[in-house]
Amino acid sequence: MKEISNAELSVLNILWQSSPKSASEVINQLSLSHDWHEKTIKTLLNRLVKKQAIGFEKQGRSYLYSPLIDQTEYQLKESESFIDRLFSGRVAPLVAGFAKQNKLSAQDVEELQQLIDTWQKDNKS
Repeated sequence: MKEISNAELSVLNILWQSSPKSASEVINQLSLSHDWHEKTIKTLLNRLVKKQAIGFEKQGRSYLYSPLIDQTEYQLKESESFIDRLFSGRVAPLVAGFAKQNKLSAQDVEELQQLIDTWQKDNKS
C-alpha cells in the first residue's frame, strides 16, 4: 500500500466511522474539525481512490465513497512500521517512555496487563 498522509487519514477515519458517504457528507463532517476548502477535500478523496485505499460507486449524480482497506489492518501495519523505525522493533521502550511521562491511564495499564497475561498463557510451552 502506498503512503497515506495525515490529511488523507482524516478522510479515511470518517469513512471508517460509517460508509458509504458522499463527497458532500465527507466535506460537511471534515469542516467541523478542519479549515479545508471543498476542493482540497475532493482532491484528498481522489488521491485515496488512486491509492486504492477507498473506492466509490456512482449513485445518480454523486459518488458514494467507502474504504477498501481495513482500519485494524492499517493501524497494525503503521504501528509496526513506527516501532521498527523508532525503537528497532521493540515495544517495551515505547511503553516505558509513556509510563515515565505519566501518559498511561489506569485503563491503559489494565489493558496492557490483560494483553501480557493472555500472551503468557498462550505462549507457555
